[in-house]
Amino acid sequence: MTDIELQLEKQRADLLERIGSVGDLRRGSITATSGKCGKPTCHCAKPGSPGHGPNYRLTRKVRGKTVTETFPSPAALEKAQREVAEFHHFQDLCEQAVVVSELLCAARPVEATLPQQEKKQRKRSGGKSNAK
Repeated sequence: MTDIELQLEKQRADLLERIGSVGDLRRGSITATSGKCGKPTCHCAKPGSPGHGPNYRLTRKVRGKTVTETFPSPAALEKAQREVAEFHHFQDLCEQAVVVSELLCAARPVEATLPQQEKKQRKRSGGKSNAK
């Protein structure tokens, strides 16, 4: 095994170990929304008012449908932000592992002694052809 192969295998093992230590994660993105509620007597109806908010939401796809989750408290928002950040960290580690694995595959030599497959023999038909 060459030095490059050893180095790449060490990198891959390190990345796989780091992937194994990833904590709680969740997919999606957190966005802030604000707007006006539409009640004529609300403070948000006054000219120049920024409206209500910001209200934070987690948006993600589940079986092809967009699902939105709102957070009941600032603590729930912070927890979700950590989990989404961990998911992005996980994706980055996986991408690095794939790149290192591809480099390792390219660095490994092709085996010269691959097993030869036997050629299949076609069986001859004993009957006449139905061609007209």
